[in-house]
Amino acid sequence: MRNLAFLAPLAATLALAGATQAQPAAVSVSIGPDLQEKAADLGPREVLREVDRLAVTVRDALTESGALQGARVELVLTDLRPNRPTFEQMARRPGLDGHRSISIGGAAIEGEVITADGQRLPVRYRWYSRDLIDVHGYATWHDAERAFDRLAANLVAGRLVTR
Repeated sequence: MRNLAFLAPLAATLALAGATQAQPAAVSVSIGPDLQEKAADLGPREVLREVDRLAVTVRDALTESGALQGARVELVLTDLRPNRPTFEQMARRPGLDGHRSISIGGAAIEGEVITADGQRLPVRYRWYSRDLIDVHGYATWHDAERAFDRLAANLVAGRLVTR
């Protein structure tokens, strides 16, 4: 048992050395001017929550996959459409039903990836439901978060596509 006591500090040292070499991508998300104007109608807190969700979704996907290590991902959320009315919208328009009112949701994102070697790669992605029949989720931001997941998957796969 005593012979193995040196392994714990060695393992900790190796883990720290590996962590310093592999730096996950830094992700920042801001709100585009058109969405800033729209935020009052959607609810500023809800828009900020979706900005945070976009950042976390992309950061987690890149960290888990090891893609774009050492890069900076600077995104701008340019459009955001809910599938169901937000609290702010229901407060302003009492006729809306939070359960039965549905709409085509999704999001549009632009920005750039600045790789560890300084190369700048533009990012532009948008995804919306095509039809009300495509709206499957019951959450207010289901399709917007689906757009975030799809963007993250494209970044992980190295597809910085314009759609």
